[in-house]
Amino acid sequence: MKAAAREWVEKAEADYAAALLLRRSRKKFARDIVCFHLQQCAEKYLKGQLMEAGIPFPKTHDLERLLDLALSVDAALASMRPAMATLTDYAVEIRYPGRTTAPADLRILMRSTELVRDVIRRRLRLPRDRRGRRLD
Repeated sequence: MKAAAREWVEKAEADYAAALLLRRSRKKFARDIVCFHLQQCAEKYLKGQLMEAGIPFPKTHDLERLLDLALSVDAALASMRPAMATLTDYAVEIRYPGRTTAPADLRILMRSTELVRDVIRRRLRLPRDRRGRRLD
């Protein structure tokens, strides 16, 4: 794997670890931050995939836009579109007043992020953890 792609993966895993840690707190205020980190994990994995494929990408949090770029070299990633659509909204808006994350939304985002993480880790040929999930 290219060094630049590995850096994106490492940053993605840091966001994933932060989300899992904060999720344990079970505080209402933490759900928004957990969802932000889940979105960031998916975004960074997708950018790592683009970096590995040699595809330049803009500075954006729009995961569907980034996915469209990735589809030019890997059509199998299309299965992630619903997850990307769900996650995109949690990059910016959730960090400001006027919106909070419900417990059900958190569960949906967790599944969406795990799907993105698993698919891209498989594409990058990264190892799995003991529960079958891929890890560095």
